[in-house]
Amino acid sequence: MKLLLFAILLLGLTSCGIQKSIRHIPDVTQYSLEIPKVNKINDSTFSFNQNYLTKNKQQIWELYIKGNPLQLGYNNGALTQSLMQKQEEIFFSKVEGFVPSKFKQNLLRGFLKWYNRKMYLNVSEDYQAELYGLSQYSSDKYNFVAPKYLRNLYLHGAHDIGHAMQDLMMVGCTSLAVWNENTEDGDLLIGRNFDFYVGDDFAKNKLVEFVEPENGIPYLSVSWPGMIGVVSGMNKEGITVTINAGKSKIPLTAKTPISLVTREILQYAKNIDEAIAIAKKRKVFVSESILVGSANDKNAVIIETSPDNFGVYKVENSSRVFCTNHFQSDAYKKDKRNQKHIIESHSEYRYEKLQELLQEKKKLNPEKMAAILRDKSGLKGEKIGYGNEKAINQLLAHHAVIFSPQKKMAWVSANPYQLGEFVCYDLNEIFSDKRLKTGVFATSEFNIEKDPFIDSQDFKNYEEYKKLNHQMEEAIDDESKNLSEDFINHYKRLNPDFWLVHYQIGKYYFNRKDYSKAKIEFEKALTKEITTVPDKKNVEKYLKKVLKKIR
Repeated sequence: MKLLLFAILLLGLTSCGIQKSIRHIPDVTQYSLEIPKVNKINDSTFSFNQNYLTKNKQQIWELYIKGNPLQLGYNNGALTQSLMQKQEEIFFSKVEGFVPSKFKQNLLRGFLKWYNRKMYLNVSEDYQAELYGLSQYSSDKYNFVAPKYLRNLYLHGAHDIGHAMQDLMMVGCTSLAVWNENTEDGDLLIGRNFDFYVGDDFAKNKLVEFVEPENGIPYLSVSWPGMIGVVSGMNKEGITVTINAGKSKIPLTAKTPISLVTREILQYAKNIDEAIAIAKKRKVFVSESILVGSANDKNAVIIETSPDNFGVYKVENSSRVFCTNHFQSDAYKKDKRNQKHIIESHSEYRYEKLQELLQEKKKLNPEKMAAILRDKSGLKGEKIGYGNEKAINQLLAHHAVIFSPQKKMAWVSANPYQLGEFVCYDLNEIFSDKRLKTGVFATSEFNIEKDPFIDSQDFKNYEEYKKLNHQMEEAIDDESKNLSEDFINHYKRLNPDFWLVHYQIGKYYFNRKDYSKAKIEFEKALTKEITTVPDKKNVEKYLKKVLKKIR
């Protein structure tokens, strides 16, 4: 089988389509360009003309760029170069951790070139030009993976490829929109957790971008250095976009990265109909929900898109809409993959938890929305363990954002996760002469305070649990690495309500043929709120094996 795969890859690499795509460079001659000369004001503040990068006191990087597509890319790359190269290093070291074998890494590189061979055909020329400008500031260190421009293009499809190819579900997000009787002032209010986890280091350099393109609408986007796509954002017209991964089948080839579809919506849409029209014309290669809020419509809908289907979920006779990781529109009512996902995953549980929280918290304002996004409990307030994906707050979010589209205001969470202070930004001021005079982005008097949980012993225990869990995983995989009973008991005490803790300990004992202790832990795990149906079946399977050994 491996030889067959290798032969297919070699064949693919010599094909015309592959060679054409890896040699492709966008034509940028139509754009004027001034090569940025960056002025370093201090260690965390840099400028070029009216373009600006600074780090606020909450440790969030803030970037303001303007210009034509090529100039945007150059300005972005020049100002964020060290940050962008750091993100690239973190991402590729993570890949090396997943695939340590050099031979397999070569196979993976070959596969990516083959798999992404049509991506450039599905990305608009202006975004290709912007990526080209950005890529001029990429590191030479990873040229062996792909040339700089191509590598930047691939990275913009990494979110899509990750959950499509390996079904990693690194993105298990929760979002909601409320308006009319559900908010304090009747205005539209949107909240979202972006639970994309590529390690703590990847989330350190959180970036809020303020982009003023030559054509289109100025907008805010929350992501990381090196990203021109949008995962969470709002434009000056009050259109918001947030993305939630759906259950995908493995696609045959990469097309338009979803973050570039949402970027196009922010840059060009003024209302829901225009957002739907943009999403409908783009060919995507994974299943994704896009929650779109609109100040002009005072409404929110969910655009549900996949490689072979398209639907729009509009609520009837209601002023609230919830989005987790399953589809709700009529277009997907008979989709077997979606139906199975609702039954087996943690998506429906979080959906029900949102309903429960909305019953408890009436007439939401930004502070109450933050409390919902930070909620760590299960249904009916049950303790389900910290880090459980059934919770709204899974304690792994890259960021959380709250949008007030009619007021053109946004609140972005500072680290860690969504627990830090929510920093307030007013787009009316940022995209005006006032910001240019003051040089300040945040409207700090409206910030939302950090979650007191940060200062608790439970949080310290959770952070320690994460570190010890790595040691536990290593010991499970390598029987020569033995752990003391004191270590195991301490590990258990750090996060006792989490099913995974007991499952891990059970596997550790099972691998060392200590079946009586393994039995206790697997039985304990089954009394906890287990994240998914497949996870529960795994625990039951181990318990059956143990019982056979004991008998």
